[in-house]
Amino acid sequence: MRKSALFIASTAAILSTAAIAETLDTKKLLNDAHASFQPLPSVPVAKDSLQAVRAELGRRLFFENRVSMDGNVSCSHCHLPDKQATDGLPKAVGVFGKENPRNAPSIFNAAMNFKQHWRGDRESLEEQAEKSLLGPASFGNPDQATAMGKLKAIPAYSDAFAKAFPDDKDPINSRNWGIAVAAFEWTLLTPSRFDAFLSGDAKALSPQEQAGLRKFIDTGCATCHNGVGLGGNSFQKFGVTEDYWKETGATNPDKGRADVTKNDDDLYVFKVASLRNVAKTAPYFHDGSVDDLTKAVKIMGKTQLDKTLSDKDAADIVAFLGSLTGPVPANYSAPEPYPDAK
Repeated sequence: MRKSALFIASTAAILSTAAIAETLDTKKLLNDAHASFQPLPSVPVAKDSLQAVRAELGRRLFFENRVSMDGNVSCSHCHLPDKQATDGLPKAVGVFGKENPRNAPSIFNAAMNFKQHWRGDRESLEEQAEKSLLGPASFGNPDQATAMGKLKAIPAYSDAFAKAFPDDKDPINSRNWGIAVAAFEWTLLTPSRFDAFLSGDAKALSPQEQAGLRKFIDTGCATCHNGVGLGGNSFQKFGVTEDYWKETGATNPDKGRADVTKNDDDLYVFKVASLRNVAKTAPYFHDGSVDDLTKAVKIMGKTQLDKTLSDKDAADIVAFLGSLTGPVPANYSAPEPYPDAK
């Protein structure tokens, strides 16, 4: 009996020590995570505020396809709710079936990006929304007056814009289009279990996800994929240690930001992608050249960090990345469209 009691006591002590060690490891992991990441903010909007009125107008405009030249394309055309606001294509297809030069990133959490587009050639959500009206493979309008003329031909928009922009004598204009759409996009934040973990809920991540977070930090991924969006806040060359196309299989390398700045130092430089919802937004990279997340993780290890990740390390990191998936916002759906003019 005494031996049995001693065995039970020693086993309990071992388990207690293991539990303490696990708690300490989790606390250290959380501390290290706080050094690199921040949870998504809340965006409270009062129901009677002007911002709320603009956001609701922006929601309507986001799903409005009558502004495009073929009458079939809206902002939502490339940002589908069942694909976490991407389109699942290597490169987005817009007006008259024209292919965009790059992959369509998720619009969820795009408000957290320091610039918009892969090459950072849009300074803000407002500018991106306004200029999309003229994109040859987006809405395809020859000028903003043409786009706004389509809105003005729909009677109900006169009242909607007047309420959203009460100080404007002619409120239906492309600038206000951009402001309204951006106001809606600011509501499209998708907090996930990782945010709960950052807020102190150690059980929000599984043991494998915590192991993946540890490897994500220690391997060096968080050097670029950091902040509230785990990316989206800086530029980086794609292919720091090796030409990226050799790993992705791309046949026509994109010069990236160099085409915007005309500076050779920006050759193959792109905005670091936000990893929010990344498990649901394949295919990956600016050209959509890789459709498997594990492969994408290994490519990043090789091209950016000169590290060959084992299958287990990659699997753990992918498990962690799965914790970044948040629910589709409740307001991400098309309202009943305004009727055409009679």
